[in-house]
Amino acid sequence: MTQPNKLRALLRTDRLHVMPCCFDALSAKMIEQEGFGLTFMSGFAASASRIGAPDLGLMSYGEVVDQARNICDATNFPVIGDGDTGYGNAMNVRRTVSGFARVGCAAVMIEDQVAPKRCGHTPGKEVVGRNEAFDRIKAAVDARENDDILILARTDARHQHGLGEAIDRAAKFAELGADILFVEAPKTVAEMRQVCDELPGPKMANIVEGGETPDLTHEELRDIGYAIAAYPLTLMAAAMQAMTKALHALRDDTARSPMLMDFMELRDRIGFNEYYTTSSAYETSKRDH
Repeated sequence: MTQPNKLRALLRTDRLHVMPCCFDALSAKMIEQEGFGLTFMSGFAASASRIGAPDLGLMSYGEVVDQARNICDATNFPVIGDGDTGYGNAMNVRRTVSGFARVGCAAVMIEDQVAPKRCGHTPGKEVVGRNEAFDRIKAAVDARENDDILILARTDARHQHGLGEAIDRAAKFAELGADILFVEAPKTVAEMRQVCDELPGPKMANIVEGGETPDLTHEELRDIGYAIAAYPLTLMAAAMQAMTKALHALRDDTARSPMLMDFMELRDRIGFNEYYTTSSAYETSKRDH
């Protein structure tokens, strides 16, 4: 089954799909190893990981697609790519969507922020006008004529224009053919419920620990009506915290073993054992000599 079809099958089930977000091939691989059904390549986390810079539109299209390619190559479950604003006009959006499809992504997110975009839970966000926003999603949907991929349509209009405008935009995105709707940064449980009650199809919640959207339990999110709960920074925040503690231990010459993954498990998760098992089938030539 193709990755887009795997994602379609997941979305047909009546349940909440918890989606830890990755930032590179190793983090995506670990998400898959722990039994999660899908992941999202967080633009925030990927920008921090790849170029050591904030998610403020600094990574280029080519860098983002390359990061997505590495993630898809290392895994065998649906990956949603972060296509930001599409990197230009409607024709750029078409190229962006096709690019993500061809590296193996099951879906790509296209949003209505002004370029360069900002993280959805940081100040200063602005969105483009309705017509430009709708053209982006129409172009993204049109790109599926040649490349099979789902479209995750995001609006950040809540911050600048209120929840009503955000819902209106998302409803139009669905009418244009978007597969998954994402209204970013509702501020209350009531707003989250309104999003799910008034919009058709699968909806995604974006849970940033310490962000503007309430950090609800999985059961609460499912009951409200979300199909996907994305956790864009959980793994990066955990990794950075762990690395900081390990660096402090090295600097201060204190015990660091309790905070480290066992070396045997580390090698196994990276894939050494699988490599050795597979490569053993090709060692006949060595024995012949």
